Amino acid sequence: MPDILLEGYTPDAILALPPGHLDGLVLCDEPLVFRAGTADILGRFKVEDRTLVLELGHIDGGGEGALPAIAAIAQRYATREGLDHIEWRVHAVKCARPNLKLRRVLVRRGFEIRDIDGVGECYWSKRPVS
Repeated sequence: MPDILLEGYTPDAILALPPGHLDGLVLCDEPLVFRAGTADILGRFKVEDRTLVLELGHIDGGGEGALPAIAAIAQRYATREGLDHIEWRVHAVKCARPNLKLRRVLVRRGFEIRDIDGVGECYWSKRPVS
């Protein structure tokens, strides 16, 4: 199966960006809209206390593996940078048009609903970098 493209880049191309480029454009803790496969995603990403934090606010479309592609890139980046954890915050708890398949996948993968200070209620998971 071919790689899911994120904004036209393969996972290898994203991880091969010059030092600081990925940090300045993506890991800046600012809202970012991007395309992953056929999904349009609103996300915010940062490194905080040796943890890669992936916060997804809206996912429209997709279904062909956009989230696993993001997870694979996150795992490779966190490993390369020597980070300790990857934390997911997925705002899919109170959607006007809920994606029931997404919710089932998150629950099956051990996500739990949490109310995080300054973030709000979301599906949350924090795992050690393996």
